Amino acid sequence: MKTLQKVSQLLSKRTSVFVILIAVIAFFIPGAFSWVQGNNQSMILGVIMFSMGLTLTKEDFKILAQRPLDIFIGAAAQFLIMPFLAYGLSILLRLPNEIAIGLILVGSCPGGVSSNIMSYLCHGDVPFSVGMTTASTLLSPIMTPMLVLFLAGARIEVQAGAMFLSIVKSVLGPVLIGFLLNEFLGEKKTFKEVQQVMPGVSVIGLALIVGGVIALQGSHFFTSGVVIFAAVLLHNGLGYLLGYTVGRLTGMSTAKRRTISIEVGMQNAGLATNLATAHFASAPQAAMISAVSCVWHSISGTLLAGFFLHKDNKKEENTSSKTVAAQ
Repeated sequence: MKTLQKVSQLLSKRTSVFVILIAVIAFFIPGAFSWVQGNNQSMILGVIMFSMGLTLTKEDFKILAQRPLDIFIGAAAQFLIMPFLAYGLSILLRLPNEIAIGLILVGSCPGGVSSNIMSYLCHGDVPFSVGMTTASTLLSPIMTPMLVLFLAGARIEVQAGAMFLSIVKSVLGPVLIGFLLNEFLGEKKTFKEVQQVMPGVSVIGLALIVGGVIALQGSHFFTSGVVIFAAVLLHNGLGYLLGYTVGRLTGMSTAKRRTISIEVGMQNAGLATNLATAHFASAPQAAMISAVSCVWHSISGTLLAGFFLHKDNKKEENTSSKTVAAQ
C-alpha cells in the first residue's frame, strides 16, 4: 500500500507529464486506448469524481454556508466568465463550428478537480478552493446543459435533458457516494490508506480519457491543431487573468485572488470530453479540443502556481535584503 501511495503522490505532482505521455502513446498506438469510449469513458469519469467525493467532509459543506459571499462571487465568476469568454473567442477567432462547440462546452463545465492541489501549492485559500469546486460541481447538472444550450444551441442540436442525466450519473452521483463513504468510514485506518491512493487513480483516469479521444480523433488533429491550441491557450489564460481581476475588484486577499484565478481558469475538461463524446458525436473536433484542454490546463495550472510561488520567494528575498541592509 505504501508503494501505491508513493506512486499516487508522484502522479499528482507530475500530472501534466503523465497525461502528455499517454496522449503521445495514444497518437502513435491508437489501438491501446480505442476501448476508452462510450460507457467505459463514463465509468472512468465516475471514478475520477468518486475520488473527489472521498476527499469531501461535512466541514467542506459548512464552508458553503459560512462563506456565502465568497462562494457566490466564485460561482458567478465560474459560470459567467468561462462560458461567455468561450463564446466571444469563437466569434473573434471565427472558429469552425465543431471547435467552437467544444470550447463552449469546456467553458460551461465546473472547476477542475486538480485546482485544489494548485491552490495549495501556490499558498492560496484552500478551503475557498474546495468550496468553489464543490459549489460549481453541485450546480453543474443545471448550469452546464443550460449554458451549452444557450450559447451553442444555434450551432448544433443540444439535448439538455440527456446532458443533465449524464452529469448526474457520472459526476454528482459518484461525488455523493464518495462523500458518504468518507463520512461513515473516514476514521478507519484502511480507508485512510485507500484515500491516499485515489489522487493517482484520478490522474490515470484523466490520462485514459485523453488517450481515448486522441486514439479516435488523433489522425484529424493536424488539420486544425493550430486553431485548437490558440483557442485553448487564450481561453485558459484569459480565464486566469479575469478570475484574478474579479478577486481584486471585490477586495479579496492575495490568497483568495490566487484561488479564484485558478478555479476560474481550470475547468473540468475531463467532463467536457465525456459530454462531447456522448452527446456531440457529429462534431468530433469538440471532443478533441476538450482533450487538449485536459492536457493544457494541467500544464498551465502548474506553471501559474509556480509563478505565484516565485513572486513569494522574490518578496521574501527583498525583505531579507532590506533587513540585512538596515542592520
